[in-house]
Amino acid sequence: MKYLLAVLLMLSAGMAFADDFEAVEAKLKTAIASDIRTDAEKERDRNRRPVNTLKFFGLRDDMKIIELLPGGGWYTKLLAPVMKEKGEYYAALGTGRISERLAGKPGFEAMNIVAEDSKVYRKEGARQYTLETEGFGVTGADMVLTFRNYHNFDAEGRAAMNKAAFDALKSGGVYAVVDHTRRHMEQDNSENRRRIDPVLAIHEIEAAGFEFVDFSDLHFRPDDELRYEVGRKTVTGNTDRWTLKFIKP
Repeated sequence: MKYLLAVLLMLSAGMAFADDFEAVEAKLKTAIASDIRTDAEKERDRNRRPVNTLKFFGLRDDMKIIELLPGGGWYTKLLAPVMKEKGEYYAALGTGRISERLAGKPGFEAMNIVAEDSKVYRKEGARQYTLETEGFGVTGADMVLTFRNYHNFDAEGRAAMNKAAFDALKSGGVYAVVDHTRRHMEQDNSENRRRIDPVLAIHEIEAAGFEFVDFSDLHFRPDDELRYEVGRKTVTGNTDRWTLKFIKP
């Protein structure tokens, strides 16, 4: 009887999440079709699979979320409009381009830029960035997301980012990380600068206090031999990427 009750509770929770995500999916599809997105951005939808990716991470439209290192705003243009009515969207670190291009535009009025005093920089002679931050100035977040950024940082910078994400999340909050795959334990070379070993990432993120709870093969690409720089014409747009989900206990 107890087993049956547990199964029924899990099924009920699964159906509730499916219903929750229906609303998110509808909003995502509206954002995906928005004129604010460029043709080049829309061309990447097939490869990046944002609806499936965000469903895997458990996104809801009433969450408080933080996007780290949004770059040109590919995901920002999807996330901020989804959260504007019922949730909260924050962007932290490397936010200059979205501040300039998106702040105040329709659908982005409630976008929050935080941690502007944090420093992302390269030390002299370094090939990766490091990070100095006192945190994001946000607490009780439901989710922190970062896409294809983890590889950009040295060990010190990654540790600082993981700690800041941990401190910003509430208990049970999700840390969602996607990046380009490097072969396990492969040393640095001229072709793997923008790749990172997923086993190393799991080890480092767990060391920050997170629990590793799931992975997805949404971005698995068997024809990426993991030999070449992700910007090469033979690889770009088709890199193998790991998709990892962690929670704060």
